[in-house]
Amino acid sequence: MTIKAALTSAFVAATVLTNSASADGTQLTAKSVVLVHGAFADGSAWSEVTPFLEQAGLEVISVQNPLDSLAGDVAFTDRAISRAKGPVVLVGHSWGGQVITEAGLNDKVQSLVYVAAYAPDAGQSLGEAAELDKFPAPGIAALQQDEAGYFFLPDDAMANLFAHDVPRGEAEIMAATQGLLNSKALGEPVSHAAWEHKPSFYVIAGEDYMTPTELQRQFAKKIGAIAREVDASHAVAVSQPKFVADMIIEAAK
Repeated sequence: MTIKAALTSAFVAATVLTNSASADGTQLTAKSVVLVHGAFADGSAWSEVTPFLEQAGLEVISVQNPLDSLAGDVAFTDRAISRAKGPVVLVGHSWGGQVITEAGLNDKVQSLVYVAAYAPDAGQSLGEAAELDKFPAPGIAALQQDEAGYFFLPDDAMANLFAHDVPRGEAEIMAATQGLLNSKALGEPVSHAAWEHKPSFYVIAGEDYMTPTELQRQFAKKIGAIAREVDASHAVAVSQPKFVADMIIEAAK
């Protein structure tokens, strides 16, 4: 083994040992994090957050949701929870909040983290939870549909309304790789609300044109979440990954 390889091995081992506890010395009671992306994104939306979580000693699984239906995304999420090593922090962004509200009753889920996400009541669909008459959303108004009825964001809307604090080149990649949401999914209600039974946390994006910031504040208050707000677009996990990761790590304690 070369000196460089030996040093690298020693560093990794030391990091794993150190990170059995969080930076402030508090032991983590969760072992795994399952990340659920929202509409107009894919699993790579968490790529900037993941290294911080892994450095804290957490296993990370990012779900690749098909976005065809609420039931389908919940099924994909349940599979991810099942293969997670231990107690799970279940995290959802945007539409992913709808998914974790349904999937979060799984016995392995320790806590929930909503990231600029919808937090519906039991029996409520996303279309109902959005309250667009009360909370107009420029990004939602900019959505277009393809011939099969799937919603997508045009390139300029992705750059200016979804990810306006992300470098333009990165926003263009996000537009090219976005997952399209089946319009039928917007009318599917959750059957129960996991936040009624699990500790909840909420990252509020303070400059959000997709899920309006004031709606997020209302969700956080309703579910009794520990909430923190940051000046960020809807793409808060991309533009403020450490802020998001710190909240998830707090939920893992």
